[in-house]
Amino acid sequence: PNLVRNFLACDDTWLWAVCDLDLDRARKVVGKRTSVHTTTDLQEILDDPRPEAAALATPAATHLPIALAAIAAGKHILVEKPLALSAADARTIAEAADAAGLVAMCDHTFCYTAAVNRIRSEIADGNLGRIQYVDSVRINLGLVQPDIDVFWDLLPHDLSILDSVLPAGTTPLAVSALGVDPIGAGKSCVGYASILLPDDAIAHIHVSWLSPVKIRNVVFGGSLRHLVWNDTDPTQRIATYERGVDIARIDDDDEQRNLMFQYRIGDMRAPALTDTEALLSLVRDFADCIRNGGTPRTDSWQGVRVLELLEAVDRSQAQRGALVDL
Repeated sequence: PNLVRNFLACDDTWLWAVCDLDLDRARKVVGKRTSVHTTTDLQEILDDPRPEAAALATPAATHLPIALAAIAAGKHILVEKPLALSAADARTIAEAADAAGLVAMCDHTFCYTAAVNRIRSEIADGNLGRIQYVDSVRINLGLVQPDIDVFWDLLPHDLSILDSVLPAGTTPLAVSALGVDPIGAGKSCVGYASILLPDDAIAHIHVSWLSPVKIRNVVFGGSLRHLVWNDTDPTQRIATYERGVDIARIDDDDEQRNLMFQYRIGDMRAPALTDTEALLSLVRDFADCIRNGGTPRTDSWQGVRVLELLEAVDRSQAQRGALVDL
């Protein structure tokens, strides 16, 4: 329903058809007064030369075969996260789209929110300085998923955001992850993941299905300023702090005095954000890249990178939190 609504709302797209195994559901989604075609036959859509692109909102296990079929039919694709069930399958999709000269995009919608756009620009403009650490908390009460653990459920949001906002070339070096199952669900329900980054930086992410309160809070620690993102506070989602620690080296024979720590206590600023529906911005990016060329912010290779990190998290968990190189 969300994809249908936003493809209809976007001035750069024309929704041609909706395919669903439940025809009544497809008709309900597009509404009574519409010219949008509805069908249960996927091949009918793929064989039609008029639609240029396909958006996949299907179970993750079907992403690989449907995406490859759409690419073979010459369609650009937008795929719900995760791009596939494994990094290898995701890479197959990305490589097939590249070989066909088609746009392939993963629906990491958070990367198009006003808050993440502001974080990206603050980092890109150098306002925070060198990123030294990222500390994220993404916790709430449920829902316990039947087929995946808490890492695969919640961590993709943070991983895609980090991939989107950190400077180009900030490639994760290693991952350590530890999850626990205190309620006997048969999978990790509370977890902590630490990602080592270049230049002795680190990202630490706490995820949980068992918290009595919902917290969506991320701190970006920079050498010049800190940025705090509180996604549950609509009045002040972003705040930047001119606070930090500097180290000065002094020429002294006393080894204990060779380093002098200086603490900066400056202003806090809370910029105003203009909220627009993130999924609509994503759809516009998809359409623009199809028409004018270019690479989507959340292209298929970002989907590959997120899955590679999730698989590293699994390997680390299996080794009781051991540091796993990437």
